[in-house]
Amino acid sequence: MTTLLIIIAIIAVIALFVWWLYNALVTAKARVQESWSQIDVQLKRRADLIPNLVETVKGYLAHEREIFDKLTEARKAMQGARGAREAEEADRTLRGVLDRLFALAEDNPELKASENFRALQEDLSDTEDKIAYARQFYNTNVMEYNIRIRSFPNVLLAGTLGFGPEDFFEAEEAEREKPEVKF
Repeated sequence: MTTLLIIIAIIAVIALFVWWLYNALVTAKARVQESWSQIDVQLKRRADLIPNLVETVKGYLAHEREIFDKLTEARKAMQGARGAREAEEADRTLRGVLDRLFALAEDNPELKASENFRALQEDLSDTEDKIAYARQFYNTNVMEYNIRIRSFPNVLLAGTLGFGPEDFFEAEEAEREKPEVKF
């Protein structure tokens, strides 16, 4: 009888451990998903600002039709992105086109002085800050989750329970380079 109780106790402890491990992994995975949704919200916010920006800029830069087409394509790619990798690539493209648009705006004093353009530029700048924060929050959660699934004893069961590593939202190569400042 004592042996049976010991076996039942051991099975109960193992079952409780697996239950606890599973719930901890579910919680960590949910944090990753929630933090990804924060990035997604900010990326969509930026994408929603683009049509207003395009309409404001069109009158001043009518000869720059190519940039408007690229901006529209980049916005569509951003809206259609599924997951961190696709969103990262679409984000890179969109930021490149926006940088080019703002460079053109700098060369146009009338546009630069436009109240609508300045307001949109400030909204985009604010959104970029929020995206940067959301990316940092997401990457922190991904790091914690990935550590959790690779740590012992979790590593013994995480794969079996269907938990795999998540991808970081990484900076592109150009963002890693040291900026060159000239006076």
